[in-house]
Amino acid sequence: MATQSRWQSLSQARQLFNQQGVVPGGLVAEPILRSWRRCADLGIDMRGARRAEPMTAVELREARQRNEALRRMSEPAMSLLRREGGSDGLVILSDAQGLVLDSDGDIDFAQRASRVALMPGAPWDEAAAGTNAIGTALVEGRPIIVDGAEHYFEPNRILTCAAVPITDSEGRMLGVLDLSRPAREVRPDVLALVRAAVDLIEHRLFDSAHEPCAVLRLHADRSGLGTPGEALLAFEGDLLVGANRRAMQVLGLAATALGVYRYADLFEGDLEQAPDAAGRVHARGGAVYHARLRLPRARPQAASQPALRLPAAPAPARPVARRDPASFDAATLGALARAVHLSDAGVSILLQGETGAGKEIFARQLHARSRRAAGPFVAVNCAALPESLIESELFGYEDGAFTGARRQGSKGLLRQAHGGVLFLDEIGDMPLALQARLLRVLQSREVSPLGGARPVAVDFALVCATHRALAHDGPDAPVRPDLYFRIAEYTVTLAPLRARPDLRELLRTLWAAQGSGPALPSGIEDALAHYAWPGNYRQMVAVLRTLHVLAGASGRVDEEMLPAEIRGVPMAQAPATVAGAASLQAIADEAIRAALAAHAGNVSAAARALGVHRSTLYRRAAALGLARMRPA
Repeated sequence: MATQSRWQSLSQARQLFNQQGVVPGGLVAEPILRSWRRCADLGIDMRGARRAEPMTAVELREARQRNEALRRMSEPAMSLLRREGGSDGLVILSDAQGLVLDSDGDIDFAQRASRVALMPGAPWDEAAAGTNAIGTALVEGRPIIVDGAEHYFEPNRILTCAAVPITDSEGRMLGVLDLSRPAREVRPDVLALVRAAVDLIEHRLFDSAHEPCAVLRLHADRSGLGTPGEALLAFEGDLLVGANRRAMQVLGLAATALGVYRYADLFEGDLEQAPDAAGRVHARGGAVYHARLRLPRARPQAASQPALRLPAAPAPARPVARRDPASFDAATLGALARAVHLSDAGVSILLQGETGAGKEIFARQLHARSRRAAGPFVAVNCAALPESLIESELFGYEDGAFTGARRQGSKGLLRQAHGGVLFLDEIGDMPLALQARLLRVLQSREVSPLGGARPVAVDFALVCATHRALAHDGPDAPVRPDLYFRIAEYTVTLAPLRARPDLRELLRTLWAAQGSGPALPSGIEDALAHYAWPGNYRQMVAVLRTLHVLAGASGRVDEEMLPAEIRGVPMAQAPATVAGAASLQAIADEAIRAALAAHAGNVSAAARALGVHRSTLYRRAAALGLARMRPA
């Protein structure tokens, strides 16, 4: 009876969404409703059917070859999940773009599922298939169940699907594992079973990726060592270079810890002496774990194939730390999904937002989710390259093109991006003379290296970024109008940190991600929450990291540990620093003035606080007439 009532509620919700675009609270789970809205924003009609996108056998073979390591490591887990998850369903593996690579399961159900294109070679990203477990798990970045009529397209209501993202040891999305069954009452343990299978896949991937590293295995129970439920940490020397999801959870780490933290930041003693005589390691926060150390280049032991049993006491779910400091909210994730869809269709993307608002992280996530994920991601900071070098760095040159040129010439960054994504950061700082050359490249899709006799074809998706307003005419326009309309076919504006309604929650999350340590006193949290954050996420993470290091020595967080620009601004006035700003440019100018004032004109210190390159700050400060500047 409860199931029938739920179906009626969903039918009512679908009708209201089709007619009015809104759904009363409580009828649909929030992640499902967010996905419906994303699909509607893409112009997809809920009453229609997914578009046919047949993939040829050759294209499917190429996609499988690109994901060969993922497929090989997933085979045992898929077989186990099929046995444990029931005999009437399908176990499905997709890549990071939602393309189905493999399936294994009941033949009769597979034939019925094929009628809605649930089969290898079919795309199941939201843009292609609407709300569904595979595509929605990719966008939301977390496990999800999509049951019956929760699917966006009516024909897909025959399915109940549970999907869990697969990530590597650096938090990057590799694909999704999904268990799809005929629509019926959802098994309460289904998501935990799929999660356990993904643990096995990620465990095998970790061991394979980090053979040259020292790998530390941790578990609260000695019998858990060597199983997929253990925490894994990889070290080059004593530098942390990899961590699986379990390790991120138990140690409270974010992906930003990789390449930054050392063994001594996490545990007592030295890595060479771990574990101790009792087979344990002692974390800095006081926790003690059973441990086992595998030295570099040691051959990994063949792991037995364990049953997919549910954990006795599952740990509280934490979001996978994969988006770097700029943890995207639901609105930004929706914008990301649209940007990926448009970029795959050849549309150029322009990202606007203040310094440190996460533009490069957004661009990297677009690349990772796009059809060009297997290609390169080439990032160019147009503000950081000297004007005398930017032309040769971008377009490349042939042997002997100019005095000082390398004997073998240079391919150039535009050609390096072939087959992938080119990210031009601070495009407004590119010299006008070079903008004309860039426009020709974008129109002709050919690059002419300096000193080269013939142009070279290039193929890349273009993403540009700026912290300033570009769309205006006049002699002071930073970008030529013809280039602007070519690079800004779709614009995404990333909101500043101070505009987030969940700022305190984000602050606490980023503080916890620094690792174990004292809690932030309420007064310190108030000061941080009311500060305007001109450097946005980058500045906040830098401040929290500094506080965490200082607190590690004293065991507490005091007001004098706060930077002068935060400690010296009254909380009631902090948000007003930029409240009257009418544009991105005005906001950026005010942030520069405030940073230089806080650091007594020291350009290097102000640039670090803002998270920008020093040459960028010099140019902007000079344009603002701020003459009293010190280089360091």
